[in-house]
Amino acid sequence: MTSGIRFEQVTVAYGGNVVLDALDLTVEPGEVMALLGPSGSGKTTALRAVAGFVQPRSGRVLIGGRDVTGLPPHRRGIGMVVQQYALFPHMRVEDNVAFGLKAQKAPKGEIPGRVAEALEMTGMAAYAKRYPRELSGGQQQRVAIARALAIRPGVLLLDEPLSALDARLRSGMLAELARLHRELPDVSILYVTHDQVEALTLADRIAVMDKARLQDCGTPQDLYRRPRTEFTASFVGNANLLPVEVADGGVRFAGQDLAVATPDSAAAGAAATLCVRPHLVGLGAGPNPLRGTVAEVQWRGSTHRLYVDVAGHRVKADLRELRRTPALGDEVTLHFAPEDAVLLPAGAGVSHG
Repeated sequence: MTSGIRFEQVTVAYGGNVVLDALDLTVEPGEVMALLGPSGSGKTTALRAVAGFVQPRSGRVLIGGRDVTGLPPHRRGIGMVVQQYALFPHMRVEDNVAFGLKAQKAPKGEIPGRVAEALEMTGMAAYAKRYPRELSGGQQQRVAIARALAIRPGVLLLDEPLSALDARLRSGMLAELARLHRELPDVSILYVTHDQVEALTLADRIAVMDKARLQDCGTPQDLYRRPRTEFTASFVGNANLLPVEVADGGVRFAGQDLAVATPDSAAAGAAATLCVRPHLVGLGAGPNPLRGTVAEVQWRGSTHRLYVDVAGHRVKADLRELRRTPALGDEVTLHFAPEDAVLLPAGAGVSHG
């Protein structure tokens, strides 16, 4: 099967309600693209447009360079795994995995080998004779993935596939999906999630969705370290977003000059937003000091998170190995390095990728 997905100005609407607005996005052959966003952002609609479960009002969907916009799902060469697995309870594992092959009318002599291959790939070969009710949630999810892989799709669609699992199983399945991706280098994977950890862990690139539109797109490292919009900064990881005014050599925040890099396009006196990740904020003396009052302390095992009120703004700091935890109401000084801050346009809008 050929791989790669192309959305060309795809719009989906129900009545007058646009749920996906002019999506223009390419998933390269062999790439894992995560669609990340809150509920109602349009990410699942985009995936369903690829699957053929919704018909775009306008635009085209291409798979492997072929226009599939008008094709039914079974003719698109895709495998799909959904949140609730959708296994047939009356069928054994091997029969569940064989279902798609039989629906495609694969030669009978090939089916047992293809089923065994898919179960081996997902670590479920020893469970072929069991029924879904005899499996754990994680095992059921592996069977669902095996069923999707058995047809040897060019494109694999994953719709919130881990959200029904507990934290331990989710972590294990993330590792399994990463391993599968390495073993299937030619398969394009479109992965829908609202969980930033899943997206950061698995994806080659992340498409950030909000309000039916693509807001940003880039590698996990780029979106985390150098976000281009306030929405991306707040949704991909945690961020301090501070209202500032551009000044010579930096910015002014709450009447204080801070040294940060400013782009040539930033005019002096313009309003902007300063993004600083909490783990890059230190406690005590240092560059760009911010003096404030401790408003909240959270112990998170390996870190403490401090919320410090600085001139009416809450600044978050994730700190490791504190010898003494500040008490509520303590006066403290936070700091951050100039190179660890990113200046964003105030109210930064849509940034297509």
